[in-house]
Amino acid sequence: MPSVRSSPFYNMENSALFSLIRHTTTTNSTTEKRSSKSSSSSSRGLLKMFKLFPMLTSGCKMVALLGRPRKPLLKDHATTGTIFGYRKGRVSLAIQEDPHCMPIFVIELPMHSNVFHKEMASDIVRIALESETKTHKKKLLEEFVWAVYCNGRKVGYSIRRKQMSEDELHVMQTLRGVSMGAGVLPSPSEKEYAADGELTYIRARFDRVVGSKDSESLYMINPDGAVGPELSIFFVRAH
Repeated sequence: MPSVRSSPFYNMENSALFSLIRHTTTTNSTTEKRSSKSSSSSSRGLLKMFKLFPMLTSGCKMVALLGRPRKPLLKDHATTGTIFGYRKGRVSLAIQEDPHCMPIFVIELPMHSNVFHKEMASDIVRIALESETKTHKKKLLEEFVWAVYCNGRKVGYSIRRKQMSEDELHVMQTLRGVSMGAGVLPSPSEKEYAADGELTYIRARFDRVVGSKDSESLYMINPDGAVGPELSIFFVRAH
């Protein structure tokens, strides 16, 4: 596995990536908050999302956004992002321009759910996807092969879905119309539930920033006045 220093994401002279990453004064606290490696840390990220989004009572135990904030909460141009997966499996990322529409980008990340939840417990999560394709004939999110990084560490490679799996379709249909939330969804199969555990999800609205034809970023929008994890997703095409 190549070191982070050999990755284009470590080289801050990469203008495409440098133009996306925002300055933050809380970066130095990230490593300190990862010191706890107890068994309960894998669920802290999900519990923080519970605190961020009020509870909606329903048959599928969704956690959705309720209430009437004083300021408009959802922006018309905001993008919807959903990260979901079985507790014993890998997480997938789906990006939608509207929660009522089919995703424009779906990919299974090379990260297990418990690992992702531990990262969410650190309060700052930055997921970077780098396409190493040399041609620029496609739009950035139409690229297929991606190197995936999480908080500066390379975790592997993934291939964008041409067609969604049955489980992914199930999640999109169940969450149709849900703008924000975090929780547990009913499994489409009792066998999968028994083998892979609960089907968890986190859905949020993101500010989408297009730096160039080779760089885009998504910044999670927290509810007005709420304090929660900072989640950013970067897409970069290597030159």
